[in-house]
Amino acid sequence: MKNKLNLITAGTVIFACCTPLAVQAASKNSPSPAPNVSATASPKAKASPAPKTTSSPAATNTTTDASKARAIPFHGMISAADAKAKTFTIASKEHSRVFKITDKTVLTKAGAPATMKDVVANEEVRGSYWKVTDGTLEAKTVKLGPKTEAEKAAAEKHNSKKSSTTEAEPSASPKP
Repeated sequence: MKNKLNLITAGTVIFACCTPLAVQAASKNSPSPAPNVSATASPKAKASPAPKTTSSPAATNTTTDASKARAIPFHGMISAADAKAKTFTIASKEHSRVFKITDKTVLTKAGAPATMKDVVANEEVRGSYWKVTDGTLEAKTVKLGPKTEAEKAAAEKHNSKKSSTTEAEPSASPKP
């Protein structure tokens, strides 16, 4: 009788000790959707404001996923500008792109705020845009005219940092 009691006690203790390990191993093999949801809810996503929408049908077409998408840079010469439609066109050899200026767009000229009247043909332009779900290109920032001295200095600093890191990489690993 003592042997049976000791055997049952030992089996129960082993079962109690091994059960948490088995459960933990099973949870690693089969991921649940709950951890993925909490992983996407980062502090940055909560801190960024949601895009504002209005009740007009036109505004619903221009809503972008600014929190998910990153603005795409552009630069070139303005080939046409339409003040009524609040658009401007950059033509290239392959194709032309039409950018829409909205109330959210930040327009600057030589570092100072600008208006749609300042957007004219044959002027250098650079900035960033979002591609909206309906295919239009919504300008986020538009900088008119050539780069200012501060922008040139920042670009030069960025390029020198980039070149110093690329020079260090080949010396660290010699080619065979």
